[in-house]
Amino acid sequence: MMNCELLATCSALGYLEGDTYHKEPDCLESVKDLIRYLRHEDETRDVRQQLGSAQILQSDLLPILTQHRQDKPLFDAVIRLMVNLTQPALLCFGSVPKEPSFRHHFLQVLAYLQAYKEAFASEKAFGVLSETLYELLQLGWEERQEEDNLLIERILLLVRNVLHVPADLEQEKRIDDDASVHDRLLWAIHLSGLDDLLLFLASSPAEQQWSLHVLEIISLMFRDQNPEQLAGVGQGRLAQERRTDVAELEVLRQREMAEKKTRALQRGNRHSRFGGSYIIQGLKSIGERDLVFHKGLHNLQNYTSDLGKQPRRVPKRRQAARELSVQRRSALNVRLFLRDFCSEFLENCYNRLMGSVKDHLLREKAQQHDETYYMWALAFFMAFNRAASFRPGLVSETLSVRTFHFIEQNLTNYYEMMLTDRKEAASWARRMHLALKAYQELLATVNEMDVCPDEAVRESSRIIKNNIFYVMEYRELFLALFRKFDERCQPRSFLRDLVETTHLFLKMLERFCRSRGNLMVQNKRKKRRKKKKALDQSVASGNAPYSPEELEAMWPSLAEQLQCRAQDSELSLDSVIPFDAASEVPVEEQRAEAMVRIQDCLLAGQAPQALSLLRSAREVWPERDVFGAQDISPEEEIQLLKQILWAPLPRQQGLEEQGAEEDDEEEEEEEELEVVQVSEREFNFLDYLKRFANSTVLRAYLLLLRSYKQNSAHTNHCVVKMLHRLAHDLKMEALLFQLSLFYLFNRLLSDPATGAYKELVTFAKYILGKFFALAAVNQKAFVELLFWKNTAVVREMTEGYGTLDGGSSSRRLPGWSPEEEAQLRELYLAHKDVEGQDVVDTILAHLKTAPRTRRQVIHHLVRLGLADSVKDFQRKGTQIVLWTEDQELELQRLFEEFQDSDDVLGNIMKNITAKRSRARIVDKLLSLGLVAERRELYKKRRKKLAPSSLPNEEESLHDFCQEDLEEEENVPEKENEEDEEKEEGSEPEQAQGGSVLSAEYLGQSLHQEGFSAPLLWLQNCLIRAADDREGAGCSQAVPLVPLTEENEEAMESEQFQQLLRKLGVRPPASGQETFWRIPAKLSPTQLRRMAASLSQAEEEEKLQLGLESKVPGEPGLEEEHQQEEEHQQEEEHQQEEEHQQEEEHQQEEEHQKEHRAHALRTLLLARKKKAGLVSPEEEGTNGGKEQLIMAPKKRQLLDSDEEQEEDKAPELGVPGIRKKKRFQIEDDDESD
Repeated sequence: MMNCELLATCSALGYLEGDTYHKEPDCLESVKDLIRYLRHEDETRDVRQQLGSAQILQSDLLPILTQHRQDKPLFDAVIRLMVNLTQPALLCFGSVPKEPSFRHHFLQVLAYLQAYKEAFASEKAFGVLSETLYELLQLGWEERQEEDNLLIERILLLVRNVLHVPADLEQEKRIDDDASVHDRLLWAIHLSGLDDLLLFLASSPAEQQWSLHVLEIISLMFRDQNPEQLAGVGQGRLAQERRTDVAELEVLRQREMAEKKTRALQRGNRHSRFGGSYIIQGLKSIGERDLVFHKGLHNLQNYTSDLGKQPRRVPKRRQAARELSVQRRSALNVRLFLRDFCSEFLENCYNRLMGSVKDHLLREKAQQHDETYYMWALAFFMAFNRAASFRPGLVSETLSVRTFHFIEQNLTNYYEMMLTDRKEAASWARRMHLALKAYQELLATVNEMDVCPDEAVRESSRIIKNNIFYVMEYRELFLALFRKFDERCQPRSFLRDLVETTHLFLKMLERFCRSRGNLMVQNKRKKRRKKKKALDQSVASGNAPYSPEELEAMWPSLAEQLQCRAQDSELSLDSVIPFDAASEVPVEEQRAEAMVRIQDCLLAGQAPQALSLLRSAREVWPERDVFGAQDISPEEEIQLLKQILWAPLPRQQGLEEQGAEEDDEEEEEEEELEVVQVSEREFNFLDYLKRFANSTVLRAYLLLLRSYKQNSAHTNHCVVKMLHRLAHDLKMEALLFQLSLFYLFNRLLSDPATGAYKELVTFAKYILGKFFALAAVNQKAFVELLFWKNTAVVREMTEGYGTLDGGSSSRRLPGWSPEEEAQLRELYLAHKDVEGQDVVDTILAHLKTAPRTRRQVIHHLVRLGLADSVKDFQRKGTQIVLWTEDQELELQRLFEEFQDSDDVLGNIMKNITAKRSRARIVDKLLSLGLVAERRELYKKRRKKLAPSSLPNEEESLHDFCQEDLEEEENVPEKENEEDEEKEEGSEPEQAQGGSVLSAEYLGQSLHQEGFSAPLLWLQNCLIRAADDREGAGCSQAVPLVPLTEENEEAMESEQFQQLLRKLGVRPPASGQETFWRIPAKLSPTQLRRMAASLSQAEEEEKLQLGLESKVPGEPGLEEEHQQEEEHQQEEEHQQEEEHQQEEEHQQEEEHQKEHRAHALRTLLLARKKKAGLVSPEEEGTNGGKEQLIMAPKKRQLLDSDEEQEEDKAPELGVPGIRKKKRFQIEDDDESD
């Protein structure tokens, strides 16, 4: 419903009586009010929609425009309002909305715009606009006011907006050669003379400020036209067009005749009364038997396993991009007008207008993405010029190397933006398609210049081609576009133009190479140079390792120099900086390089400089005393320098070894510099063609070949030509041995209209013949059909598998002989347990074989099974790891000081001077004999019990946790467990018992909050996981999938999630998993203990409910037993009611209730045995049930508590059962 203010404003405009419009006195103010309303409309564009539904533009604004043109203020205001109303919907909403409600508003605004466009398709409206524009253009620049320029711009914008409105094809339903709304609009522009004014604006040097507006209007006028068809209008049908039409009709006729023949064969002369069923031998059905066919034999050839199946729905994000541009033939009179307009534009306006627009683009005077109109005009008018009467002078402005560079630059930019801006990838792909079309037309025009009779034109073409083929970016452009082709963003038309452009480029390049003999081209290569950290040139030394004898001979002279300078406390430190401040590597991570620099100074005989570096490094990195303590003595400094001299520090390697070792030496700090090396080399066309022998490029070509029926003959020729180049010219037929291509060949050869695709059929037979010839020699060729192949696999298929291994390439790594492997094994076993040295460096120093790199040795150790992974040999740093005598004494002192604390190992690591990993400290304590087992160093966990709790109860709880620790100790440790992460990772397993106990009381509180059913489901999941792991012998993470609403709500509860974490259940990984998972590291024993803790929580809750009425003057055991029996009866009654309400969970509920009842009976029997009230019959009948129901851990806990309570009962004078109750209540305050 229209707003009342808007309705009143529209009514105040005036009224239409017949063909005459009578304006109201306040018509101008009403138009201004409407402009103000549009300025303040909301995001749904409500004002625009209400004005569109009221048809204000058709009934009021257009009559005012045509009949009251002399009222200049009103005319200007109406033009302003119409420009606002006809604004494109994309500009109003920013983009096509994805939300349904906003998309509805977008489509509604678009419908109103289409109605406006139809209303403008009249000669009167454009006649008034052209007359006004003509009068304004008659004024000279000195007579023209600012208001006149604004009115010119608004008229051009109004024409642009009207032409921009897309056509509604479903509503118009126009065929070719029929006049659509857009055609009628163009004809009205022609009759009004506005086209002549546009040509004047495009050709006049004084009106260059309107060049972008004019170019945009012209591009919208020709957006549905084909330049080649437009150039041939009025010249009669060409012979080539007639041949094309005849070929298309012949294909249709052949297909129709084949269908008639098929239908005739399917109809028998006599109806068979025996339908029958047949067995197709060799074709299996769902089971092991042959397929049964229930139809006639004439339908057998049409049988497929996909009959009756629902086609798989393709998600929207994976659907192929749709074609947005639709070409159609306009009415003949419109096409004649457009042809004449193109001819006049090329002769008088093209060069001047394109130069002006290019200048605006380069000077950034244009708006964003205005270069797309430039590229469209370049492609359209150059194609029209080439198809009409080729005259290179008419398009000389855009026929240059600079234009090639401009198009290539924009094409590369669009290509990169499409890969990075994934949300707007489709828009960037459309812009990239426009740039590709412009590039294609530039190449086609240059190719046309080669056959021009004018020698100057041919020379210009040769110069352009020489420049294009010389630069590497132009040659690499097509490879990059093929490799990153994405059919989800780029439509099939883009792929077609890319294939045709590549075909044209290769044809021109091949012809140019043949005419020149040898072609020199530019070659660019990005070389990464490894630059060592800035070292003093006098300190540089070779990387050859020194032998121990050489170091021994070198040390006395170094020690003498150090003795002289060590006492000099004023040794200059300012001139020596131990780190590179300009490096991208943080200063904290340059410590290893500083240590290497100190060693280099010592090896070069520069002892004073090594001492200065050591003292400077100590100031920069004082932590962990890697470079010595702050109060280190001169003698200790000399000893530390000696250790550094002898230490096997990691070093940078030569460039030839870096390529082999790649990323294994990441800890060596170095700076990478990218240097682009530009050189010239002789061009080889076949080498360039090999770059297209790629599976990604082949996939794109086969994707286009699948639609060979819809493709033009030229497109199919381009595809087959490229495949023929790869198969025949490069001798890589095996590259096309792919099952999807063979399936396409089968469809092609069975097509009734194969006569129209003779080139395709010939090529298919050639490839199939090559394949079957190879299959006769290589039986594995049938398996190779399933995979895409590269050039290496093609060579192995044709020349024999293992051909590449037997090649004499200099890059091939030397093999390991049995003697070398034996020596490697011996060296590894001898040095793997030596602490303080890198085993791989030691092996490299003693290996008496061909030169090997660190990576080769490591990989061969893993291949021999001597190591589990390459990660076992990652070097941890450069600090000295040998234990000195003082450090051992310090460790012994710290152990004696903290051996009675809760966390012995943690306190030692906090207070030890030389920081080491947890695993090394533990190993050293074991080797010194300070501890006998690792378990003695585990962190002791205290339980928060009430002051009235007995010591025996605490001991019982500690025994329970200790049993878990003992079970964890029984698990064998790995031999290479040295990392600190592995040692710390075992702590959660050591605290498993404590987490189970805390889980009991979390489960009890969850029972009270109504989570009984989810707890029962969780318990069953844990038991099933334990059974599966015992039966299978292996374990993997098991997801907890809630299938009921109650379980889903529980999984979302924070308290329930806290219980899962206490039990060790792993939460879902972010972005990859949905459900919580039972980790694979939990053993069946641990899982059953967790399940038992959940059942204990429920049993203890019921036990507490039965004992809550007890006070200091509590009743006797017989009264207590009676209360328990009453409570049990209530429970059974409640079980029956729940059984009736939840029939779908009947079996599971009955089993759980029976489990609870047996647990209560067992507890009551234990009490009766204490009090001596149980009869032998009861003991005999219930004993077996107790053994079946009670979990082993629970029985052991209860028995130990009962024994302790029996011992203490005479002293305290209270029943033992009361202590049991108090133990359960107080332990609820336990902290983890």
